[in-house]
Amino acid sequence: MPRVLYIDDDEGLRLLTQRALRRRGYEVATAAGGPEGLARLEAESFDLLAIDHYMPGMDGLETLALVRELPSPPPVVYVTGSEESRVAVAALKAGAADYVVKTIGEDFFDLLASTFEQTLAHARLLAAKTDADAALKASNDRLAALLKEANHRVANSLQLVSAFVQMQASSLDNEEARIALKDTQQRIRAIGQVHRRLYTSDEIATVDMADYLKVLVEELEETWSTPSSPRHVVLDVEAIRLNTDKAVSVGVVVNELVSNACKYAYEEGEAGEIRVSLARLAERFLLVVEDDGKGTIKPQQAKSTGLGTKLIRAMAQSLNAAIEYGDGPNVRVMLQAPL
Repeated sequence: MPRVLYIDDDEGLRLLTQRALRRRGYEVATAAGGPEGLARLEAESFDLLAIDHYMPGMDGLETLALVRELPSPPPVVYVTGSEESRVAVAALKAGAADYVVKTIGEDFFDLLASTFEQTLAHARLLAAKTDADAALKASNDRLAALLKEANHRVANSLQLVSAFVQMQASSLDNEEARIALKDTQQRIRAIGQVHRRLYTSDEIATVDMADYLKVLVEELEETWSTPSSPRHVVLDVEAIRLNTDKAVSVGVVVNELVSNACKYAYEEGEAGEIRVSLARLAERFLLVVEDDGKGTIKPQQAKSTGLGTKLIRAMAQSLNAAIEYGDGPNVRVMLQAPL
């Protein structure tokens, strides 16, 4: 049985309302004014509150304002006179859930009981929505934590594989095999960096490409530069976020193109610059990798196993991208794909 507190300074109407609402299935407590009603609200629990407007000392609107300051106030139905529409509007603006026009006779009690029923039903819906939202948030938080943990473990596993590849490369005497393993190690790092950014970021669905590519090209520059043949990679990236799969594909393409340019675009003993840019074009993005070398940035022209070419082609296909190779000198490779 819903428990209602009815605040009204008219003792006779309080008693009539109490009896009438009990017959209609409500447990009704009463208070003679705002102060008494507030005291009962602080001491007891009620499902709903009804407040009359005209009361000496503290009127209904003043009482409503103080009720709304309570930690968990019940929904309020405001009771006004027949010609007090402005008061009803003021009460609704102040936080009342509904209002009832006071009249004489059983019709008033029927209307009051009906309004109580609607108000309580609405309150139950709001409470259910609040609970559902809280449960959904908790579920999303758990899933986000699990996904971060998964990305953390993937990144650590890739780091471990990279270390194994490094150990294997160090044990080989064949220079061509060592270079191939070095390429493989850098490819693993390119993918691992994506997962590292996912578990260290609050945004777990997409990757900040400026942040990701900055670290990637720094690693590539360090990997392929030597004192006699320094390589400098210049990065120009707009504020673009891509989902995980696209970020991995772009990272692999950048890794292959920059590595290829570092190794083959410039002569041994020659310093060289490679430029990487990523820009937004409406609903697409444009990736450009270029150098000032002799024009062997095309993977198929490089002295390699051809794996890089296959990887770039596969990544471009996964991105639904068009890729163009320019001719040297000042070789440029352009890849354009949907965001």
